[in-house]
Amino acid sequence: MIDVSTRETRHSFYVSTDWIKLRDKVLTRDNYECIWCKAEGKVTTRKRAVLEVDHIKELEHYPQHALDINNLRTLCKDCHNKRHNRYQQSAKKFDDEEFSW
Repeated sequence: MIDVSTRETRHSFYVSTDWIKLRDKVLTRDNYECIWCKAEGKVTTRKRAVLEVDHIKELEHYPQHALDINNLRTLCKDCHNKRHNRYQQSAKKFDDEEFSW
């Protein structure tokens, strides 16, 4: 089983030859398209967005599936961030009073 318990070991995993080769296979299998966008009828390719390979069963909790191609999918950066709740809504709501000159 792959050790991904620390930041250093996760980094070692993500720069390993095994991961890099498998990542390329996943991107090729998924035609270099975000599969979530594709399911919504949108085309999001590497020409239009950063593509990332996502572990369906999260690496942290399921290290035994780290190199299982059936546990991997291509997502664009936006979808990957949504999947991991990394979106921070920064839209400010302004009171009308702020704009009274």
